Amino acid sequence: MTFTPEGSAAPTAPPTGPGPVVPSQAAPVPRAPAPPPAPDGGPPRRTAFAEGVDQLRAAATTEPGRLRIIGAVLALLVVAFGSVTAWQMNDRAAAADDVLHGSQPLSSAAAEIYSSLAAANTAASSGFLAGGQETEESRKKYEAEIKEAADRLAFAASASEPGSDSEKRVSDLNALLPEYKGLVERARANNRLGYPLGGAYLRYANDKMQGMLEEAQSIYDNENQRLRDDYADATAYPWAALGLGVLAIGGLVWAQRRNYRRTNRVLNHGLVAATAASTVVLLWLAGGHTVARAGLNDSYDNGVRSLTVLNDARIASLTARGNENLTLISRGAETVENAKGDVVDKYDLRFDTSMATLKKQLAAAEDLADDASGEKPLKAAGAGMAEWLTRHGSARDADEKGEYKCALSQVIGGTATTECPQGDQPTGECFDEVDQNLNAASKHEKREFELAAEGGRDAMLGLPVGAAVLAVLGAAGAVLGIGRRLSEYR
Repeated sequence: MTFTPEGSAAPTAPPTGPGPVVPSQAAPVPRAPAPPPAPDGGPPRRTAFAEGVDQLRAAATTEPGRLRIIGAVLALLVVAFGSVTAWQMNDRAAAADDVLHGSQPLSSAAAEIYSSLAAANTAASSGFLAGGQETEESRKKYEAEIKEAADRLAFAASASEPGSDSEKRVSDLNALLPEYKGLVERARANNRLGYPLGGAYLRYANDKMQGMLEEAQSIYDNENQRLRDDYADATAYPWAALGLGVLAIGGLVWAQRRNYRRTNRVLNHGLVAATAASTVVLLWLAGGHTVARAGLNDSYDNGVRSLTVLNDARIASLTARGNENLTLISRGAETVENAKGDVVDKYDLRFDTSMATLKKQLAAAEDLADDASGEKPLKAAGAGMAEWLTRHGSARDADEKGEYKCALSQVIGGTATTECPQGDQPTGECFDEVDQNLNAASKHEKREFELAAEGGRDAMLGLPVGAAVLAVLGAAGAVLGIGRRLSEYR
C-alpha cells in the first residue's frame, strides 16, 4: 500500500494541450575575438654600452680581469702619447720650415718690392736732374730696379695665399707699374726737349709712386704678420704631448709597483721596456723642442728683427734720396708748413723726416748686431749718413742763394769750380755708400737668420717618426708584460 508523505502535496499532472507561443529570436552576430593580452616581455633590452660596463665590473672582480684592463689602459696611454707627440711636432716642424722657406723669404721679397720701387723712383729723378744728357748708367739703374720690382711682384703673386689681401695688392701694383713707367717716359721726353712740363710729369709720377709704395708697405706688413704667426706656431709648447707623456709614464710606474707588491718580483721586462721607450720619447720631445725653440727665437731676435730694421733703414735712405732730387726738380713749386709754422719746401721737409728715420734705424740696427761682422757695415753707413747731411746742407745753402747749378752739381755730381768748390763732392756718393753698406749688413743678417732657423728646424726632424715608432714598441711592451702575468693564471 502506498502512502502519501505527510506535509507534501501530491504531484500534479502536466498540462495538456498547446502551450504558450515563444517568439523566435535572431541568431547572434559573431564578434571578432578580443586580442590576446600582451605577453609580459620582462625588463627592456640593455644597451651594448651598459652590458660592456657590466662585463668590465665582472672582470674587475678577478685578478686576470684587472690585469687585462690595466694592460689595455697602459697600451692606450702609450699609443696616445706617441700619436699626439708625432702630430704636434709634425705641425711645429712644418711651421719652422715655413719660416725658413716660406714666410720669411716672402717677407723679404715684400721689402725688396718696396725698396726696388723706391730705388727706381730715385733713379728716375736722378736721371731727370741730368737734363737731356741723361747718363747711360742712370738709365740702366732705373731699368734694373724696375725689372727687379716686376720680378719680386711675380714671386709675391705666386707665393701669396689665394684670396688674401696681399694677393689683391700685388695685382694692383702689377697694374700700376706700367702707368708709372709711362709717366716717367713722358717726363723724360719733355725734359729732353727742354719743356718745363717734364717736371710736372715727374712730380705726377712721384705722386703715383707714393701710392704704390703705400700698397707695397701694406704687403710688407701683411707678410711680417704671417711670419710672426709661423714663429708662434713653431715655438708653441706641446702641452698635450707633455701631459700625456707624464701620465703614461706614471701609469707604467704604478703598474710595476703594483706588480712588485703582489708578486715580489722587482722587474717586469715588458713594462720596463715600455717605460724606457716612453721616457725616451718624453726626453726627446722636451729636449728637441727646447733646442728648436732656442734656435728659432735666436733666428728671430738676431735675424728677422735685424733684417726688419735694416729694411726700414734702406727704405728711409731711398726715400730721402728721392726727396732730395725732387727738391731741385720742383724748385719750390710745392711748399708746406713745418712744425714751427714756417713755410718750407715740401720735399726738403720730407728729406729731413726720412734722414731722421734713417738715423734712428741705424742706431737700432747697431744695438741688434751681435758681432763685429754685423757692426762694421753699420758704422760705415752711419759715417756716410753724417757726411751726406753735411753735403746736403751745403747744397741747400747754394740753392737758397740762387746758385742752382752749384746746388745741382753738389747733388748729382759735377766739377769743382771757384764759384762751387764742393761741386765734385756730390751727395750721391754718400747715398751710394749708405746703400752699399746697408746691403752688406742685410746679407750678413740673412746668413745669421738661415743658420739659426735651420738649426731650430733640424732639432725637430725625426721626432714625429721616432715618437710614433717608440710608442708602438712601448705599447707592445706593456701588453707583453701584462700578458706574462696573465699566463700565470692559466
